[in-house]
Amino acid sequence: MAETRAPAVSEVHPQKEPTRDAGAAGTAVSEIKITGSKQVRPMWVIDDFDIGRPLGRGKFGSVFIARSKEEKIVVALKVLFKEQIFKHNVAHQVKREIEIQYHLRHPNILQLKGYFHDQQRVYIILEFAEGGELYERMKKKVRLDEAEAAKYVRQLADALSYCHVRRVIHRDIKPENILLDRKGNAKIADFGWAVVSADSRRETLCGTLDYLPPEMISGKTHDHTVDNWAIGILLHEMLVGRPPFEFPEKEENDASDPCLQIYSSKVCK
Repeated sequence: MAETRAPAVSEVHPQKEPTRDAGAAGTAVSEIKITGSKQVRPMWVIDDFDIGRPLGRGKFGSVFIARSKEEKIVVALKVLFKEQIFKHNVAHQVKREIEIQYHLRHPNILQLKGYFHDQQRVYIILEFAEGGELYERMKKKVRLDEAEAAKYVRQLADALSYCHVRRVIHRDIKPENILLDRKGNAKIADFGWAVVSADSRRETLCGTLDYLPPEMISGKTHDHTVDNWAIGILLHEMLVGRPPFEFPEKEENDASDPCLQIYSSKVCK
């Protein structure tokens, strides 16, 4: 498969590692303990965790491997910088991501275990997936065998069916957003573009170019079936080594991009 990929409609870039600020005491908005039961103490602060190596970096912050000092549970700690969140006017999106993922409980969905914040950052406590990204496995193997690809598709389809029954649309299914646990089971992650749809149709153009469905690119409304389209694209990429529709890598992409117009003329008509 190709070494580079078309970026998401909202791309990510490196940020600094978090530091502990004197006087920036954590204010909890979390409701559960790391183990999944009701938490005993009323709040967490960053000093409740031993912070390890970075797992990934993004426009709004970074993800680190961490361990809770009290429970000794290894987690992924997503650290978002409030300055960047407000600068890019995505506070509503972060809030929605937390609210949606927090309430989802499925073996093939990465569990959001809790969250808290201080004066400068928002911290999201996530299940740690030891196997890393599906994308890295695909890049290493180039093509997956049918049995392995079928396993992932079955698990993702089951997880998305669970979401869709609850009116949750993920809207950004791609290899980078699928993590693997220590046993090689798929876990859907990154609900940053997810939405709970009270209406049957949505209009927002979002996601990653290679995985955008025809109705989204042609400016039509969309529903939960955009996730089904993405599974099909993912299956093709797993078996063939690249997605069926590829776009050149760019810094920014929008609905007026010539690539989108070409895609629309090839697929949507």
